[in-house]
Amino acid sequence: MKKMLAFLLVCFLLLSACSSGGADESVEGSTEADEITVWTWDPNFNIKAMEIAKEYYASENPDLTISVIENAQDDIIQKLNTSLSSGTTRGLPNIVLIEDYRAQSFLQAYPDSFHEITGSYNVDDFAPYKIAPTSINDKNYGLPFDTGVAGLYVRTDYLEEAGYTVEDVTNIDWDAFIEIGKDVKEATGKAMLTLDPNDLSQVRMMIQTSGSWYVKEDGVTPDLVDNEALKKAFEVYKAILDADIAKPVSDWSQFLAEFNNGSVASVPTGNWITPSIKAEDSQSGDWAVVPFPTLPGIEGAVNASNLGGSSWYVLDVEGKESAVDFLAKTFGSDVDFYQSLVTEIGAIGTYIPAAEGEAYQAEDEYFGGQTIIADFSSWTEQIPQVNYGLHTYAIDDILVVEMQNYLNGKSIEDVLLDAQKQAEIQVQ
Repeated sequence: MKKMLAFLLVCFLLLSACSSGGADESVEGSTEADEITVWTWDPNFNIKAMEIAKEYYASENPDLTISVIENAQDDIIQKLNTSLSSGTTRGLPNIVLIEDYRAQSFLQAYPDSFHEITGSYNVDDFAPYKIAPTSINDKNYGLPFDTGVAGLYVRTDYLEEAGYTVEDVTNIDWDAFIEIGKDVKEATGKAMLTLDPNDLSQVRMMIQTSGSWYVKEDGVTPDLVDNEALKKAFEVYKAILDADIAKPVSDWSQFLAEFNNGSVASVPTGNWITPSIKAEDSQSGDWAVVPFPTLPGIEGAVNASNLGGSSWYVLDVEGKESAVDFLAKTFGSDVDFYQSLVTEIGAIGTYIPAAEGEAYQAEDEYFGGQTIIADFSSWTEQIPQVNYGLHTYAIDDILVVEMQNYLNGKSIEDVLLDAQKQAEIQVQ
């Protein structure tokens, strides 16, 4: 009898072990502990940054294989929505890059699909404005990556021809910008900037200087009709056009061409435009970068804003611990790694301690010896923190149409009221 009981016990243990092993192997979307995958876009920027991170992490864990897979940003958005809405994680990566404007729509729609990384990095080491879009309910889900910190790129030679210096355009508001633009055009015949009627990125940068956005702090409720910053931004946009200091463009290639061929005196946009500015060798020494103009008459507005930027997220699938460790020891804490990002691809992160590194303090002869990386880094810390919420691009589409109505004579009050009504219907 004892022998029979012992035999049955052994059989039970063997069956339990087999059952356990089989379950582990069949977990949907699982990834072996010694291998993780990453989805991102742009081989010359985001993918290159990941490849550099892999090199740095190899000394920490040489046994972890990190596969970086290129997908267009739109494809990533579609694949994530399709898989997560169906409740399956099969085929999804361990790490994915998501634009900050879109992050909350994923975190709030699929709260159980992303792995919380609170405590894996020191949030105080990152620019404050990056924490809101990467977090939900005071829990961190994204590790901040690049900054879209904006600046006002200016042609110093055109300014001098009009009787101005770089100091004259430093820490100004848009009213002053317009007046300077009139003088520059009169003296040089050059427009002050380009504007694309189908792209309200200028408006988004303007309102963030005041800590305002298209939605209220809850990230959901449209905040248009009584939004003083948005009203002022619309008025400034119209004033720029009325002053005849803007050159219209309709796409990205035209935008690049106008400053590369010397047709405009300034480019107010995100720092990621630097390589495109520097692509025209003949203009070396003719450019400087100053802080982004602030909205006039808006209390608390600052000369700092943002356009773009993304962060890394870990999906709640097998291998998540390895994924978190990889991100934390590279993007989350390695000062030397960030120096390589600046040196090799010109990527400015939002990791504050990196700003003291040698690469960040280097002078750029193209910009007259200005330490532009250090300047951008200091402005990054001043960017007002806002909740981009769930509907940035949907509301943007509404405002593009209403901006044209405003320019064609519709009152600003009616414009914002109608935009509010449309947004409330669309985001329900």
